[in-house]
Amino acid sequence: MRIPKPLAVISLLALFAAPAQSQITSNPLPAPLEKRGLAVEVKDLVRLPDTRGIHGMDDVNPAGWARISYVKDLPDGRRFANDSRGFMYLLDASNQPQVYTDVAKAFPNAVFNRLESGFIGFAFHPDFARNGLFYTVHSERGPGNPKTPDFIPPGYGLKDVTFHNVITEWHATNPASNTFEGTRREILREAHVVANLTHPMGALEFNPTAKPGDADYGLLYTSGSDHGFSNGGGPNASNPTQTQRLDTIMTAILRIDPRSPSETHGQKGLGDYTIPMANKFAADGDPKTLGEIYAYGFRNAHRLSWDMEDGTMYASDIGMDNIEELNIVRNGENYGWMRREGLFENGRFRGGALNQLYPLPAEILDGRQKDGYTYPVAMYDHDEGRSITDGFAYHGKIAALRGKFVFGDIQRGRIFAADIAALKKADDGIPQTVAPIEEVQLYIKDTSGKRVDVSFQELIEKTMGAKIPRADLHISRTRNGELLLTSRQDGMIRMLVP
Repeated sequence: MRIPKPLAVISLLALFAAPAQSQITSNPLPAPLEKRGLAVEVKDLVRLPDTRGIHGMDDVNPAGWARISYVKDLPDGRRFANDSRGFMYLLDASNQPQVYTDVAKAFPNAVFNRLESGFIGFAFHPDFARNGLFYTVHSERGPGNPKTPDFIPPGYGLKDVTFHNVITEWHATNPASNTFEGTRREILREAHVVANLTHPMGALEFNPTAKPGDADYGLLYTSGSDHGFSNGGGPNASNPTQTQRLDTIMTAILRIDPRSPSETHGQKGLGDYTIPMANKFAADGDPKTLGEIYAYGFRNAHRLSWDMEDGTMYASDIGMDNIEELNIVRNGENYGWMRREGLFENGRFRGGALNQLYPLPAEILDGRQKDGYTYPVAMYDHDEGRSITDGFAYHGKIAALRGKFVFGDIQRGRIFAADIAALKKADDGIPQTVAPIEEVQLYIKDTSGKRVDVSFQELIEKTMGAKIPRADLHISRTRNGELLLTSRQDGMIRMLVP
């Protein structure tokens, strides 16, 4: 079941009927998300090893058992998972883990003191079985680092750099081996200039729907973020001049050909990679735009995915103090941050603060006037959660979820769903048109086979044997299209099952 689209539009029209100058901060989306009986069973698969205290690293307090962000499958059936403390694991046919490679050991300047830090993400090249290439992104301290960044935000210098984000290409000598042996090369090192490692580049993805010969095949995407310029702390935070511009990678999703220009003989990017000329900003003839930018205007679009049936690209963008966004992403488009958060104007541009929102004029909301921004196709506010997590268009075996985009909230661990058809209908150029969201109830079976409703956070607390302050939910997709739930707290990999 789902709310008919007209009802969703009517509720937003009522919300935005406020006078144009009225400030909305306390409850921008007053209608609560609904539970309409959508329930799915969840089962434990495997718990990764306890890595608390490994390498003597500084760590987050409280320290989680293992900090899982991604689980990814290769076409040959092998499954990999990361622990952001530095380990990449291979899971065998029984889902038992063994270390594939110790990423942290390779990078002595890596930092691990925030949930977003350490060995953050990884992606295997679609031709990994042949070329043995995979990619990682990790974070390092800036002061005292012997390496110089390829990119520092405009207006800042090396003395301002606090942290590095580094994308590395690894070349496995034998791609079929269950432990890594081979070489690596650095393809991009870019800088933070805020006090905390906030919103690092975290996602690396290849479009899984692209086929050999397609323009998108073998091109590497990164997450898009403001690199902490909204709330990264220190004198350089809350700097709106670093957003809404095309001479910087701040707020941008990048799309690159990871091959060196020495191999492709193509246009060099900021690092040792090639700029795809299919990117709109590579082909615009403007020397002031960075050609590696695919789309921009994101605060923290930390997760990307594609609908396996039609190739639609989605990004989960974490908001500031009010709105969490789900966006459909297209080449060359501007998603609004810092000027926009959800369907609102940010208060910073009305003489207020970043945590304030103002309604947009009716003629923009209903599409009569265009302002150059692309708006979310679904959103929720901080009554419901605090930070949107990964999401996937689901076409798997669970009938209740089929035809829905399944995502969730990192901090509260809630699972949400929106009809894929409604999301694509909301991608109509009219900002106020958004898809309704419903909550998914998780349950387990007791020893007698009886259904027991649970929250994701309750599952984690049961495993940990203690209360935890946040769930740290992430969602991954298997090669067969099923969904895995993980947390950076308890190290358990769980699966949603029919």
